[in-house]
Amino acid sequence: MFLIVQNDPQCPSGSCSRLLAAAGETFTTVTPYSGEALPDPAEATGIVVLGGEMGAHDTAKHPYLTRVLSFLREALQAGTPLLGICLGGQLLSFAAGGEVISRSPYGEHGVCQVDLTREGELDPLFRGLPDPFLTFQLHNDSFTVPPGATLLASSAACPAQAFRLGQAAYGVQFHPEVDPSIVAAWDLLPLPKTDHLSSFLAAEAAFNKVSQRLIGNFISLAAASRIS
Repeated sequence: MFLIVQNDPQCPSGSCSRLLAAAGETFTTVTPYSGEALPDPAEATGIVVLGGEMGAHDTAKHPYLTRVLSFLREALQAGTPLLGICLGGQLLSFAAGGEVISRSPYGEHGVCQVDLTREGELDPLFRGLPDPFLTFQLHNDSFTVPPGATLLASSAACPAQAFRLGQAAYGVQFHPEVDPSIVAAWDLLPLPKTDHLSSFLAAEAAFNKVSQRLIGNFISLAAASRIS
């Protein structure tokens, strides 16, 4: 079974859950912010950790993040395939000894271009993706590549867009899971007012190809590790 960790009620799983269902995979969503317990990560086929408006350092205001960090360390120890998205990627970096830069100069908002490194071009998570590719961003904080990890992607504004730690633990700064309904809801949040939805809809066809391929690649590599 796949496990989706939702850190914020305003950051749902979007296309992650739809693509898991389409692949015939069973999954469950856990909401630690509501007090739900996190299960044993070693029992999961693969784990997706979603984003949130809070920062990785905001454990005093959001104490459940401490539990998520411990869960991520256990997942790394178990070798469970893992995909951390935005805050999820920042938490993964932090759990593995990297840094999360609060209110960093690398923030990005809206549709952005991401470039693969040489290692990213060869990595199974990005197999079949164009280089560069378009994706959606909404972050002010950013992560560093943790010790022992491999940088897989960067952008003009943000030097660390994706990394791999071990065989199959991935952190990405961008949002491959979003859809028009999620972006429209985020446009209503008390953020600097920008019409993210219009730019997203203009790039939706290209974005969807990238999203489906990347999430599909993660599902496939996690399922393959279960068989092996």
